[in-house]
Amino acid sequence: MAIDVNADLGETAEPDPRTEDIIRHISSANIACGYHAGNERVMRATAEVAHALGVAIGAHISYLDPTGFGRRPVDVPPDVLRSHLEAQVDSLARVADALGAQVGYVKPHGALYHRATTDEATARVVAEVVASLPQRNGAAAIVVAPPHSVVAAHAAERGVTCIAEAFPDRAYLPDGTLVDRSVPGSVLTDADEIARRAVSLAVHRYVERADGRGPVSVDAQSLCLHGDGPAAVAAARAVWRALGVAGVTVRPFAVPRHRT
Repeated sequence: MAIDVNADLGETAEPDPRTEDIIRHISSANIACGYHAGNERVMRATAEVAHALGVAIGAHISYLDPTGFGRRPVDVPPDVLRSHLEAQVDSLARVADALGAQVGYVKPHGALYHRATTDEATARVVAEVVASLPQRNGAAAIVVAPPHSVVAAHAAERGVTCIAEAFPDRAYLPDGTLVDRSVPGSVLTDADEIARRAVSLAVHRYVERADGRGPVSVDAQSLCLHGDGPAAVAAARAVWRALGVAGVTVRPFAVPRHRT
């Protein structure tokens, strides 16, 4: 058995000293591209560690919303959204290129991620941007998204590989969607509990529902850990250890790419 473990990183104004420890316990690094958090200096510092440790580099794209950390829906015309998303991936691609690396995949963040799950227009723009990346800057046409989402369907229509993911550190509703962050208990912080849920998702393809009334099926190729919380390092270590004990190999879905 094998699964990818990704983490949202580079979401600070200065390089985070915890970043290297987290990256040592994941296989894919979702690096913020400056629109919801981060900046070129942080992008470079994060990408350097990921590249040195053989971890895949991904562009964590967002609405232009630093005040709301990209977690508020932003209504922008499709052509403006497209230019914003392209600019973010291009920015990380330049950083990666300077290191002799390449962007291996794209993952929407926050409100963009959730809107692309159900909204046709947003999903179409995201899929079109990702589909254009190999020709634009050599980045791979791979997008990380919820399973059975609208963006996954649009990606498939355009030849984009869609990696379905699950969240061991988030609470789930009976329909397989996430409990809203505004609800108490929606974000888990106990490292051991997060690790148990990661094993359940990787091995059994289900996770316990937030209401405690049984499991919900979630078939994922990647597990996401949030790197901005106080328990981020402990959770990454616990998940890595628990998956190993369960016989699950952690490896990237996108082989870390080197410039040719």
